[in-house]
Amino acid sequence: MSATSTHFRGKVAVVTGAGSGIGRALAVDLAGRGARLALSDVDPTGLAETVRQAEALGAEVRTDHLDVGEREAVFAYAEAVQEQFAAVNIVFNNAGISFSGEVEVSEFKDMERIMDVDYWGVVNGTKAFLPHLIASGDGHVVNTSSLFGLLAMPSQSAYNAAKFAVRGFTESLRQEMLIDGRPVKVSCVHPGGIKTNIVRNGTAAAGTDNAAVAALFDAKLARTTATEAARVILRGVEKGHARILVGADAKVLDVLVRITGSGYQRVITAVAPRIMPRRTSGL
Repeated sequence: MSATSTHFRGKVAVVTGAGSGIGRALAVDLAGRGARLALSDVDPTGLAETVRQAEALGAEVRTDHLDVGEREAVFAYAEAVQEQFAAVNIVFNNAGISFSGEVEVSEFKDMERIMDVDYWGVVNGTKAFLPHLIASGDGHVVNTSSLFGLLAMPSQSAYNAAKFAVRGFTESLRQEMLIDGRPVKVSCVHPGGIKTNIVRNGTAAAGTDNAAVAALFDAKLARTTATEAARVILRGVEKGHARILVGADAKVLDVLVRITGSGYQRVITAVAPRIMPRRTSGL
């Protein structure tokens, strides 16, 4: 994307999960490109820092405390954003949490919480803002899935389920908008390992050492900065890409899945036990 691009100038962009990581990076990058911002998160301290950075770049910013898993709150939020800005052009359904644990020991409540935020949060945001995006005549839904929405990993069943669901939901929505001739573009984002705190701030099943999982992620898997991720995402949004892969790992493993089909699972089951922390025995 050219530094002189005017694609986002003056547009109203909604970013959930804007208090840190990719959400913050998107907000700051969009602020520098002249967008008007509606930012939300469940972390008021992190959100305040994002707002400080965005406003330092001259952006008009609205902020809200928002749990995207709370459907009524999301719909009320969408109405409030529309009322304040008189239009909504782009929605980044970015908020997400992580959970690690094998199916055998994972509690239903933990799996349900992942689905509430990572899947239903995307659905809630899409449904709440879609009428406003259509009315704008120039809408764009940008839903964050994951590399783990392209392939499955052991100990990530709940996260995989949510991110695969986001992918299916988003790809279906894109087809509907095209068939119905709606003025709304739709993109699904698949980040690989991004240098954020999502794993460190995540939860884990009994017997799973989340600190060890986070240390592995930080040291070996997180190769792309959030700033670079935001740059790639916004480039893909400007070009109207259906699928936006972020990071070399996402691109390489996407090719692996395309070539091998379900055969990629043999590769994962051979490699994963050598690098992943083992679950505590007896739990």
